[in-house]
Amino acid sequence: MTELLTVDGLTKSFDHGSTHAVAEVSFTLSAGGTLGLVGESGSGKSTTARLVAGLLHADAGSARLDGREIVGAGRRELHALRRDMQMVFQDPYSSLNPRMTVLDLVGEGMLVHGIERDPARRRDRVVRLLETVGLGGEHLDRHPRSFSGGQRQRIAIARALAVGPRLLICDEPVSSLDVSVQAQVLNLLRDLRETLGLAILFIAHDLAVVRYLCDEVAIMSHGRVVEHGPRDAVFERPVHEYTRSLLEAVPVPDPAEQRERRALRRRAAEQARGEQ
Repeated sequence: MTELLTVDGLTKSFDHGSTHAVAEVSFTLSAGGTLGLVGESGSGKSTTARLVAGLLHADAGSARLDGREIVGAGRRELHALRRDMQMVFQDPYSSLNPRMTVLDLVGEGMLVHGIERDPARRRDRVVRLLETVGLGGEHLDRHPRSFSGGQRQRIAIARALAVGPRLLICDEPVSSLDVSVQAQVLNLLRDLRETLGLAILFIAHDLAVVRYLCDEVAIMSHGRVVEHGPRDAVFERPVHEYTRSLLEAVPVPDPAEQRERRALRRRAAEQARGEQ
């Protein structure tokens, strides 16, 4: 698979350099692939997402989208890059302007990027996007406050898709939703990946969600990636102690299965130490 996103040594400090939120983070994401960036609160995963999106300025390192540098890019370069990468935030209510209608929210990117300036054709495209995410044209003239949390997140996804991106950066997009609604939004993201060929950088703290959606997993702790690999390898044969502790914390209803998992991971850890 062709590499779409390449992150190399990405670093960001706050408080005049005294706090490293992100330290030398590196990973790649293939076109059409899905990478889960996982960690506890404060691990640096959301800061990494914002650095990749160009919403924060990195202190060092590189992030390239299809060979084009994001770090240090000027306003014009970022404008062009953002047509190929869009972000979906955790809280759809705060990320959607409450004064704008759905038609304006979803259609805004088409105007900003000069994709569709004709009002009638833009309206038609917005309707098709809403249908793609499981809504309909009857919602065009409503405001965000009149929707449920899951519906608002669907609108946010439609807005991100409006410019035809190749990369979707999702920062905890289901963590504020009810469990049943989470499943619906995750299924939508899987469908979009398959039908549109989207690559997805998925930020989360919920390992079960990441296992369901992602092909690859990168585990972050204290601003660094401590483990990175294919989903099944990371979940079934974790190497780093922090990864194992995260997996141990995932609740399993069946105590026997829980004991079996622990035994498997213990043997995998012993084998990994023996190979070092």
